[in-house]
Amino acid sequence: MSDDADVIVVGAGLAGLVATYELVRAGRRVLVIDQENEANLGGQAFWSLGGLFLVDSPEQRRMGVKDSYDLALGDWLASAGFDREREDHWPRQWAKAYVNFAAGEKRAYLHGLGLRVMPTVGWAERGGGSATGHGNSVPRFHLTWGTGPEVVRVFREPVLAAAERGLVTFRHRHRADELIVENGAVVGVRGTVLAPSAEERGVASSREAAGEFEVRAQAVVVTSGGIGGNHDLVRKNWPADRMGRAPESMVTGVPAYVDGRMLGITEDAGGSIVNRDRMWHYTEGIKNWDPVWPGHGIRIIPGPSSLWLDATGQRLPAPLFPGHDTLATLRHILGTGHGHTWFVLTRAIVEKEFALSGSEQNPDITGKDLKLVLSRVKKGAPGPVQAFLDHGEDFVVRRTLPELVEGMNALTPDAPLDLAQVEREVRARDAQTGNAFSKDLQLMAIRNARSYRPDRITRVAKPHALLDPAAGPLIAVRLHVLTRKTLGGLETTLDSQVVRPDGTPFDGLYAAGEVAGFGGGGVHGYNALEGTFLGGCIFSGRAAGRALARDLG
Repeated sequence: MSDDADVIVVGAGLAGLVATYELVRAGRRVLVIDQENEANLGGQAFWSLGGLFLVDSPEQRRMGVKDSYDLALGDWLASAGFDREREDHWPRQWAKAYVNFAAGEKRAYLHGLGLRVMPTVGWAERGGGSATGHGNSVPRFHLTWGTGPEVVRVFREPVLAAAERGLVTFRHRHRADELIVENGAVVGVRGTVLAPSAEERGVASSREAAGEFEVRAQAVVVTSGGIGGNHDLVRKNWPADRMGRAPESMVTGVPAYVDGRMLGITEDAGGSIVNRDRMWHYTEGIKNWDPVWPGHGIRIIPGPSSLWLDATGQRLPAPLFPGHDTLATLRHILGTGHGHTWFVLTRAIVEKEFALSGSEQNPDITGKDLKLVLSRVKKGAPGPVQAFLDHGEDFVVRRTLPELVEGMNALTPDAPLDLAQVEREVRARDAQTGNAFSKDLQLMAIRNARSYRPDRITRVAKPHALLDPAAGPLIAVRLHVLTRKTLGGLETTLDSQVVRPDGTPFDGLYAAGEVAGFGGGGVHGYNALEGTFLGGCIFSGRAAGRALARDLG
C-alpha cells in the first residue's frame, strides 16, 4: 500500500485526532489507521461524560471557588505520590506541564475550537480527609456542553475538512501488528486488513483477516488507548501487592477494542513501558441493562449521601465515602474477599444525587437541550436513572428494610446479608441526623458539600434518616468493580517522543493519550483527580503533533 504521508497515526481516538489536527495545521500529510470502522472515529472519548480539569477558570470564580496553579499542583503531586526515580522521571515533568496547561492555555485553546463548558463546576475525588493527601481541594470538574461527542467533534471536523483537502487519509479496519524499525528508527507499520464491518459505534467487531498492509512515513504516533477492555491484560498487570487480589468478576467500562495490543507491539519494537501496574478502576459500576459492548458497565457518579456497605453488611470505614477516594476504597473492598458492595439510600437521595457516567446516559447535556437540563432540578429521577431503577438487575427497591435485605440477598445468595447487621448500621447512621452537627464524618462531609452552592442546589440531598418513610422507598444498589483507565504506559518526553529502556529518545516514534499513561508513561502517578483523562489525551496529542510539525524535514 502506498500513501504519501509525513506521519502515520495509529489509533483514531481523541489523542490521534488532536495530533492529526496539529499536524495538518502545519500543512503536514497524515495517514490515520485504526482497527475499527469509521463509525468509531473518536474512540472511547465519544462515550465519556466530557469532564475537563481546569484551574482558576471563570466558571470557578463565578461559583466563589478560589483556585490557583500552586494549589492544583499541590493536589496533583500529593495524589500522584511519585516514588520511582527512574519510571517517574518524565511523569513528574508532565504533571507540572499539564497543571500549567490546565491553569493557563487549556480553556482558551478549546474555547477557540468551539468547545463550551457548563456554568457550574463539579467536585470530584474529594479525597481522604487530609490537606496533604489525595484529592481535589476545590471543585475543578468542568462538564462539557455536549459531553464526549462534543469534545470529539471540535477536533474531528477540522480533521475531516483536511481530509477533503487531501492532507489526511483514513485507513479503517487496518490493525497494526508491527512497527517497522530500520537503522534504529521507526519508519512505518505492518499489519492486517480486517474484513469490512458495518457494526455500530462501540459494538464488538470481527477480527477476520482480509489481507495485509505495509505503510511508511517519517514518523509514527501511537495513540491506541489502554487495556480496560482486555480483562486478561488487566489481571496480568494488577498490583496485587498494593491493591489485593483482582476481583473474580468485573464489568467493563470501555469498548472491546480497548485491548492494549499496541503496548506490547511497541515494547517489542524497543519502546519503554513504565508504571504498568498503575491503573484506575471504579468501585461504583453497575451492569448496563441495555449494553453496547460485551460486559458493558456504567459508573454511578454518586453524591456523598448513600450508606456504603461491604458484601458482609459492614459500613465502609471513614473516610471511604461516595465520591471521595476511589483507589483507597477499591483497596479496602478487595480486602474483604468480595468484589461487590452495596449502596443503601432513599428515593430522595437517588433523585438528587445519582448521575451516570457516559454521553449516552446524559442525553440532555449531550444533546445540548437546555430545557431538559433544567428539568433535573424538578422532583423525580432523571430519565436514564429511572430506566436503571426499572430495568437494572443491580437495583432493589422496597418499602421496608427487611424487604430490602431480602431483595439484596436474592441477588447475592452466595454472600447473604444479615438483616440485624444491616439494621444496626442504618439505625446508627440515622441517629446522627437529628442535629445540624454530629460525630459522623460522612454527615460532616455532606454538610461541607452543601456549603458549596451548586452542590446544595443540584447535587446533594438534605441530610435525612434513611428509614424516614417520607424520603422512601428504600433502594439498594449492588456495585461492581468497573475497569476503565490505564495510568502507566509508553514512556515519553515532553514532546511525546517515546524513549528506549535506557532513556534515550526513539527516533521516529511518538505516543499520546492513554497508551502513554496520558503523558510520560504515567502523568497521574497512582491516583487521578478526575476530569483529567480527556485533557491528558488532548495535551499529549497536541504535544506530539506540534513537535513533529516543528521537527520533520
